[in-house]
Amino acid sequence: MPLAKAQVLVPGLSVEEADQQGDIDALERLAFWALRYSPVVAADAPDGIVMDIEGAAHLMGGEDALARDLVERLSETGYASRIAIADTWGAAHAMARFARGPITLVEPGCLRPELSPLPIAALRLDAPLVEELRSMGFEQVSDLLTQPRAPLTLRFGPQLWRRIDQALGATSEPVDPVRPVDVVEVRRAFAEPFGAAGTIKRYIGQLVDDLSARLEERGFGARRLDLVCHRVDARQQALRIGTAAPTRDVKRLVRMLSDKVEEIEPGFGIEVMALAATWAQPIAPAQAISSLVEPGIPDVSDLVDVLSNRVGSERLYRVAAVQSDVPERSVERIAPLSPDRADTWTGRWPRPTRLLATPEPIETVALLPDHPPASFTWRGIRRRVKRADGPERVFGEWWRRDAETNAVRDYFRVEDEAGERYWVYRAGDGEDPATGSHRWFLHGIFG
Repeated sequence: MPLAKAQVLVPGLSVEEADQQGDIDALERLAFWALRYSPVVAADAPDGIVMDIEGAAHLMGGEDALARDLVERLSETGYASRIAIADTWGAAHAMARFARGPITLVEPGCLRPELSPLPIAALRLDAPLVEELRSMGFEQVSDLLTQPRAPLTLRFGPQLWRRIDQALGATSEPVDPVRPVDVVEVRRAFAEPFGAAGTIKRYIGQLVDDLSARLEERGFGARRLDLVCHRVDARQQALRIGTAAPTRDVKRLVRMLSDKVEEIEPGFGIEVMALAATWAQPIAPAQAISSLVEPGIPDVSDLVDVLSNRVGSERLYRVAAVQSDVPERSVERIAPLSPDRADTWTGRWPRPTRLLATPEPIETVALLPDHPPASFTWRGIRRRVKRADGPERVFGEWWRRDAETNAVRDYFRVEDEAGERYWVYRAGDGEDPATGSHRWFLHGIFG
């Protein structure tokens, strides 16, 4: 609407001049930030970024886990986002802007049925062309897909069907990725395209040799390597590996990259290969250990790297103590090779070997306020309590949220007639309703 009308409707309306160049610069910075998720990232002006996550999604636990992590991180920095994952840039662009949910995953081979109900503006057409098509009765993408190609091309020009072909994957659409200026990268172009897996592995070895030498000159080791293969059809195939600690070990890096060569689809051939250390850290020179000195701690970083790149880094972790009396907050996951922390678990009360992810409600027979349950029913099975110890009172953490100001839990260790031991608690002190619901829950199992 006109600015004058908006100012009448909203008294005191704050008005700022549009900064298009500032928006573009911010989008470029966001694309650089997104390199942590994929080696191939580019700005999709005016309001998006595009990423080729093939070969990199496994490091985040899959496409869905990557999308959710991306939404959470963007939200923490103040960005509202919508994400779509599809076989083509055009389809992902359309679904991210016109699909209903904040995260949309289009199954492979389902581009046409997913795109058909979307408005024609989803095809990234120029605004005048969209208006002209609408004036002729074309509203949805399906309206265009049912029409013959030649008359529409003659009437509206080549842009219409080029965008449709790009969205459906009939025409390639290369992504020109952003690359930090100071990234350590080596590249090799070939006179004749090739596609054999053995040849790809051989050149990987040469690229890793060159990259390792450059990293050594700077005193750095690689934490993440991106291999990008440029095909003759202008498409790119990318692989990403990560390491638990900075390294320049040529054999290790070559093996990790070679294990993923099968994921590369060479098409009609690869003409350029580029290898970049998109995350590097300083690494101290290794010192040889004399046979007269006691051997040090075994180096398991190689094993961690292999497993991380096969099953995903988020599935490998250690458990560390956190200073919190609330049981589910007293532990957190840290990276396998993270240094040991000074924090330890304190308290004279034992903790179960298995803590349930979420406390499960149980039905109990118990005397209030301080008696343990005489029996309880969990997952449809009634268990009679033979022995019990407690209560251990745990108070809420009032500094986190107001609801925990008066909240308490009374924990009991109970043993049933079969000898199984459980960790149960009552929400509340058994007397004051303000301290909790007085319902019972099972929170852990002792080994």
